[in-house]
Amino acid sequence: MRRSRKVKILATLGPASSDEGMIRKLFEAGADVFRINMSHTDHDMMRTLVARIRKVEDDLGRPIGILADLQGPKLRVGKFANGEEILVAGQKFSLDDNEEPGTNSRVHLPHPEILQSVKPGDRLLIDDGRLQLRADASNGKSIDCTVISGTKISNRKGVSLPDTDLPVGALTPKDRADLDAVLETGVDWVALSFIQRPEDLAEARKIARGRAALMSKIEKPQAVTRLAEIIELSDALMVARGDLGVEMPLEAVPGIQKQITRAARRAGKPVVVATQMLESMISAPVPTRAEVSDVATAVFEGADAIMLSAESAAGDYPVEAVATMDRIAQQVERDPTYAGIINAQRSEPEATGADAISLAARQIAETLKLQAIVTYTASGTTGLRAARERPHVPIVALSPVLETARRLSLLWGTHCVVTPDATDLDDMVNRACQIAFQEEFGKVGDRIIVTAGVPLRTPGSTNMLRIAYIGSDGLSGS
Repeated sequence: MRRSRKVKILATLGPASSDEGMIRKLFEAGADVFRINMSHTDHDMMRTLVARIRKVEDDLGRPIGILADLQGPKLRVGKFANGEEILVAGQKFSLDDNEEPGTNSRVHLPHPEILQSVKPGDRLLIDDGRLQLRADASNGKSIDCTVISGTKISNRKGVSLPDTDLPVGALTPKDRADLDAVLETGVDWVALSFIQRPEDLAEARKIARGRAALMSKIEKPQAVTRLAEIIELSDALMVARGDLGVEMPLEAVPGIQKQITRAARRAGKPVVVATQMLESMISAPVPTRAEVSDVATAVFEGADAIMLSAESAAGDYPVEAVATMDRIAQQVERDPTYAGIINAQRSEPEATGADAISLAARQIAETLKLQAIVTYTASGTTGLRAARERPHVPIVALSPVLETARRLSLLWGTHCVVTPDATDLDDMVNRACQIAFQEEFGKVGDRIIVTAGVPLRTPGSTNMLRIAYIGSDGLSGS
């Protein structure tokens, strides 16, 4: 089951899409990777979802990626005596360490790290920015504020701090427990929420020990400021536009999306664009024209994957949302301007053998109009370098490691096939031709280009490139 597009689709599972039959329908409609949101999923349900995805994977014979998205630190105010209070711009309001129910002038803030870190002038955004406060004074036990905009505050609303660098890690006790649980099930990717600094990845990487790849969600101004360092320590990035649009001006988000996407592409790291892509399809069978353009923009930018959240998790039309995203992506990639835009954004290769081989493979494949680039990859590194080039021809990634194939299912333009390791160079080329033929990337007489590392089974040693014909028996005719 090969896709007719290069960008991948990541679909979130939830109440509308948790049974095995629906998961299969979503995959058949175009979903390549499934996201499990640990903010709304307990461990038992998470294990059930993983088992159902793996059952669909076995039935269809295609590697399917699974992303577990950790909740991250959720900062919330306490409760009010009346449940909510009406505020007016210009009035004074305090957040403090007093556990008494809140009033019209104050509320408990059960986060000492905020009380100790906020400085005069810092903004505090409550309830996704619907209420904006400005800190006037702070003594470590309370923050005296002025209401800048907004009229209401109620129980347990979230707090965002766009101007404050909190001295806490990205992993909460809940996240650590969730991380241990998802790693035991063998998920392929773990998304880390509210990353502020590169050090926030250290604890998760120590716990994961290579059992899952780490995706940093960029949703705070502090992360944007230190983007290059975070990319270096991440396996992939997500442009999490929901919280990013709360903590930064909404009009800045499109530009930041482009910055993150292009920086990740330069580094050869997968990048996912997420949040409200087809939001109206939660309750409507068709999206708005603006949403279609939004999805198209991410595809034109060369993002590796585009993500559905509530549209597939809790909406009324989960399959239709995936199918719609699939059609949009296919149409964009057929557009006559698409190739030129993708080409213009290519980065210079790094001075490594793997990058040089990947560049040469793309140039040869496009010059000679070959049918596919077939790359052998055990660790996934060779596949990443091939995808970084954004070739016009398909990439077929062959791996003897199922876990590698699952991770690469997130990768732009890559069709993953699990196959036993080749015994020698001739077997490698024959196997590449045979799989390209079987997977319908080429027919008898067509040519492909094969890249791999020699000697075999040496991670990161991509140094071989060979053009081969597909023979009458599906094997190499070269």
